This record gives sequence, structure tokens and C-alpha cells, in this order.
Amino acid sequence: MIFIELGLAGAYIIQPEPHGDKRGKFARLVCMDELKKIGHSKEITQVNYSLTRKKGTVRGMHFQYAPAKEIKMVKCSRGAVFDVIVDLRKDSPTLLQWHGTVLSAQNMKMMYVPEGFAHGFQTLEDDCELLYFHTEYYSPEHEGAFRYDDPLMGIDWPEEITEISQRDNLHPLLQEGFRGIL
Repeated sequence: MIFIELGLAGAYIIQPEPHGDKRGKFARLVCMDELKKIGHSKEITQVNYSLTRKKGTVRGMHFQYAPAKEIKMVKCSRGAVFDVIVDLRKDSPTLLQWHGTVLSAQNMKMMYVPEGFAHGFQTLEDDCELLYFHTEYYSPEHEGAFRYDDPLMGIDWPEEITEISQRDNLHPLLQEGFRGIL
């Protein structure tokens, strides 16, 4: 596993190192010993799956408040998405900065999302499947979110937005002077 730093402290792209032959390929996606190299020590408590049918769909921007704050690793297992993280950590030098990268079944990359970050994505193809590896159990009472088009971040979504859930569309905008969540 190769860890590529993103310029937002604690955030990485994880690039598996597949081994292949004429039958196909094999790659390790999660290895606790490897993750320790970047300071990760929390266990994976659940793995979630999503399917998004339509190209251009945006999901996000979601995060968890303490005590349910979590680390999340996101992998696209079918199709391609523009995956986005936003630093919401109080006192972080990169507060409200975002990073986006293409995750696809073909490139096999995973986004390592630290505690205190929001996450969202836009599908670049129809029928995209994602896997999410979480270090905390989902806790609805600790869920937070803000709008995908919040001008404080100015996320540059690469495609025309074709679909967004009513719930995600109703998330609030962050207020000027937002100081972070952790």
C-alpha cells in the first residue's frame, strides 16, 4: 500500500499495489499493520456500500460529531466518482480547505478521511458503487452535514449536477466565522 499525502494534515490517498497475471489481479485494500505507518490505530467497526445510479449525482457533505467522530476510507468498486473531503477541524491551518480526486474501479485508489472532515462525492458515470470502511458505528444523533454548494468552500464539481437528494439539498450552509467541529 502506498500512502500519498494530500496537504490536509492526516488525509491521504491510499494506492493499493495489485499483483496480476493472466487470471486477473489481487490487491490488499486494508491492512492494519500498513495503516500504522500513517498513525492509524483504530479498528474498522463497519463496512458500508452505496450504489448511485445516475451520472452527475452528488451525495454529501457529511460528517460525524464527537463522540461518534470517525475515520473513513472510501473506495469506488464500480464506475468513477469525484471524491471530496473538507477539513472542519477547529484550529487546523487548513480549516475549510477541500481536496477532490477521482476514485475509480480502474485506478483502485481509496480516500483516507480523518476525523473532523466532511465527505461527499459526485458520480462521473452511471451505476457507481462505493465501499466505506468506518472506525465508528453510525450514530444519527451525531451526524452533521452542510450543503454541497456552500460558497465558503467553493467546491468545483466537475460535472453538471443532475441529482441530489432532498435531504442533502436541505442541509444548511456554514456561517461566516465557522470555527470548526473538533
